[in-house]
Amino acid sequence: MEHHSLLDASGLMCPEPVMMLHVEMKKIEPLEVLKVVATDPSTTRDIPNFCRFLGHTLVKQEQEGDVYYYWIQRREG
Repeated sequence: MEHHSLLDASGLMCPEPVMMLHVEMKKIEPLEVLKVVATDPSTTRDIPNFCRFLGHTLVKQEQEGDVYYYWIQRREG
């Protein structure tokens, strides 16, 4: 899936991936997509909650083995 920026949070444990995600979302423009790569299983709960709470769109979520992928579109405005 197409994305504008990449956050590799592999090897990091909660709460670091979500803290880094918060910083990265501020760097991209509204409606751009950030791809996140993570290995912490808690991101399957934390990242969707982050998106819901802040109004971003979780466009796609995948898992391949022990690696989790997320495509998040920054909210408008």
